[in-house]
Amino acid sequence: MRPLASAEAVQQVAQTGATAFAVELMPRTTRAQSMDALSSMASIAGYKAVIAVADALPRIFPMMTTAAGTITPSRVLVIGAGVAGLQAIATAKRLGAVVSAYDVRPAVKEQVQSLGGRFVELPLETGDAQDARGYAKAQDEAFYAKQRELLGKVIAENDAVITTAVVPGKRAPVLVTEAMAKGMAPGSVILDLAAERGGNCELTRPGETVVVQGITVIGPLNLAGTAPYHSSQVYARNLTSFLTNLVKDGQVRPAESDDIIRDTLLTQGGEVVNMRVREMLGLPTAVVSGQ
Repeated sequence: MRPLASAEAVQQVAQTGATAFAVELMPRTTRAQSMDALSSMASIAGYKAVIAVADALPRIFPMMTTAAGTITPSRVLVIGAGVAGLQAIATAKRLGAVVSAYDVRPAVKEQVQSLGGRFVELPLETGDAQDARGYAKAQDEAFYAKQRELLGKVIAENDAVITTAVVPGKRAPVLVTEAMAKGMAPGSVILDLAAERGGNCELTRPGETVVVQGITVIGPLNLAGTAPYHSSQVYARNLTSFLTNLVKDGQVRPAESDDIIRDTLLTQGGEVVNMRVREMLGLPTAVVSGQ
């Protein structure tokens, strides 16, 4: 069992003849929640993202009354209200920031508001923004261009921006251009949780922190790894739940017997057998044994 690191890695695993599973392919169903490693890691990353921003920002998050008067709270914008984004909203709110969030999926508005955030609504057509699994769908460049135009004004009003927008199997969309970033006040911070997929910000350098005209842009590659104790703990629980479901009476259950096993089965018999991954790799989507 190994992560879907790259097309080359998947092909190499297949060539060994191993039967391999990828927890990244876990279906988003109630029964699979205890096995959802992506959500576990995203939740920790969302929390750590806020801590990193709070440390880098030359302001404090909460409103505070001092002998010298009242300090106004920092304003934080979270782009992308998936698991990481929602955790970032909750954490920033607990630290006292004024939090707003934007997501292309209108369905998450209620979740954002339940955490105390303000949902940013842009006049865009978003009827086809979410797939059947609840993930954001890739849009055309005209949509992203209009989105960037409207988001620019919102970003300029905030002291910090945390971006989390990714599309499974694709390069992360650029939502924050260089011009938009430079429109923020000096000292502002952008943390790009999509850095590993290329980044949501045009200035992001994966694995680096850069400062451009007074704007700090942080591009972490593995924020969950900076909390190894709890990241390892929850990942182990995810895998234990998965293996408990996978094996019955000492035998690996066949893929056709369970949707979780079927959806996470990656390679078998020397072939990549997962239909979604075959499509991503540009392989023929013929019916393969086990699917």
